[in-house]
Amino acid sequence: MQELMADIIAELKDASTLSARKIDRIIAVHNRRFRDPVKHFAKKHLAPYYLQVKQNDAALWGSWDLSDEEERALLAAIQMKPRRTASGVATITVITKPHGCAGNCIYCPNDVRMPKSYLHAEPACQRAERNYFDPYLQVASRLTALDAMGHATDKVELIILGGSFTDYPAAYQMWFVSELFRALNDAGESLDGIADVFGMEQKPVPCSIMEQKPVPCSNVEQRVAMYANAGITHEEEALTAQTQAWQQRIKDGSANYNEAVSTLYGPGTPWESMETLQVGSIDHVHEAQHANEDAAHRVVGLVVETRPDSISPESLKLLRDLGCTKLQMGVQTLNESVAATCQRPTPLTRVRESFELARAFGFKSHAHFMANLPGATPEGDKNDYENFVQDAAIAPDEVKLYPCVLIEDTGLVKLFESGSWQPYTEDILVDLLAADVLITPAHTRISRMIRDFSSDDIAAGNKKPNLRQMVEQRIEGLVAKGAAPVQEIRMREIATTETSADQLMLIEEHYDTSNSHEVFLQWVAPAEPGASVQNRIAGFLRLSLPHSDWIKTHAEALPVRPAEAMIREVHVYGAAARLHAPTTGAQHQGLGRALVERACEIAREAGYEKMNVISAVGTRNYYRNLDFTDNGLYLTRSL
Repeated sequence: MQELMADIIAELKDASTLSARKIDRIIAVHNRRFRDPVKHFAKKHLAPYYLQVKQNDAALWGSWDLSDEEERALLAAIQMKPRRTASGVATITVITKPHGCAGNCIYCPNDVRMPKSYLHAEPACQRAERNYFDPYLQVASRLTALDAMGHATDKVELIILGGSFTDYPAAYQMWFVSELFRALNDAGESLDGIADVFGMEQKPVPCSIMEQKPVPCSNVEQRVAMYANAGITHEEEALTAQTQAWQQRIKDGSANYNEAVSTLYGPGTPWESMETLQVGSIDHVHEAQHANEDAAHRVVGLVVETRPDSISPESLKLLRDLGCTKLQMGVQTLNESVAATCQRPTPLTRVRESFELARAFGFKSHAHFMANLPGATPEGDKNDYENFVQDAAIAPDEVKLYPCVLIEDTGLVKLFESGSWQPYTEDILVDLLAADVLITPAHTRISRMIRDFSSDDIAAGNKKPNLRQMVEQRIEGLVAKGAAPVQEIRMREIATTETSADQLMLIEEHYDTSNSHEVFLQWVAPAEPGASVQNRIAGFLRLSLPHSDWIKTHAEALPVRPAEAMIREVHVYGAAARLHAPTTGAQHQGLGRALVERACEIAREAGYEKMNVISAVGTRNYYRNLDFTDNGLYLTRSL
């Protein structure tokens, strides 16, 4: 490996740049030195090796004699999956433990090894299961993997998935979140104290958690032993044996998901003993948050998943106190006839009220929306999505837009077998999604177009993981034929492209919702004539100017008052840069500060007296340096 890295560095110094193809060729040359057909070297080994040498072998690292510019070029070239941090942050997804669900949607998976709607073969679910659904261990595992791939992990967005987070007991919510923060706090610059537990030998280790202390021990090995000693396994064969009888009962209709989960994880099971330990308090959360403000791995976003019908002022206040900044809410369709067929009874009025409340609290809204549901048609789906993104009460900031697929053990199976539901053909589906992207406004981001289901789990429907790429290719053809360029955020992201601030211009999009006037400020690169995507975006800010009458009407339920504006999100794109480190990307060039100052100017001119910001824990100091002060659930600045 030392010789391989030396050859790569020599190529970099000679050519000043390193392409992926060139690295592959150098690796191939070194693999050919061995007579056996095994590939002894792979690109995924390069970044971990480089970082290990830099940390532990000063002499060897010094002999490479890399300038700052050369080191940046090398890390960019050997990094695996750079898109994972192209949005400016490293994303870590964690899954809550299996739990009963208030819904019974016919398309929703019923895998009893997982929270409702998730399958154990999904990547994040595999990681969660092998880590006993423990939040600390899941972060430890993911943080180590991202670091090994060469990604910056100083700015982290935590995404909590698992059905509806607000359905779990409040004490579990507080424990889960406090442990996420503690895992990041315990990981130093070199990730000391954090390890990947995959394959770790399960052996008894004394642990203070067994004394039922409210805050569990942080040591990874102790945590693994704690679950093993309680009789909980993460081995595939054992899990299959424990759950297959109940999974079969769900399949034949003699039991439902909630009954199965209650039996497998309820009273009399090893999980019951853990339940008394997985209890936290808001004081534990606040303590972990305070430590994270200056930690090496800071939380710059905390996302939870829930349902619109579970949204209330009380639930939103707790989520904000936990540090949450974005809500994922399952909407799926505005067509009440289709919703009824899917056994999803939430009234449209309730959906609208939830998005209004979330916006007034300052949350970013991330809605789930589905195509090809039972009872839907392609034309009806297009109209439904257009009504959805244009609905003044909903006005989503972000959307997961994906097609319905057939998963075994769901209510959709009977409809498929009877011919009442069939998946759209590939051409129809791609055309539909392309049309949806083209009608998506400039302030909305389509984050995903597929679920992480494996093709083996999908009995019918789209199985292609590159569906989004197919849609974007279709869009290029439509724009070439005269369609308007894409405005949707994700296709416009500058991502890993190098950007200079003097190449950007600030533009503002104004739009009205049912309870606010919104301003979407964005830094964009110059348009390229004829390109399918114009106004490449380098950063943006969401400013909310609430309607005073609406605020007064709901005053008792809200933590904000009339004449208070709200910054709901500030985001600067570019390859994630390590805090305080030089970068050629869009970050750390004063773009965020300029957005905040312009937002304050707009609010002041509109007659607002204060500016609130829904700050993540890891960005509190950033806003304090911009003259914001702590004020309960927000940071506030006088205008």
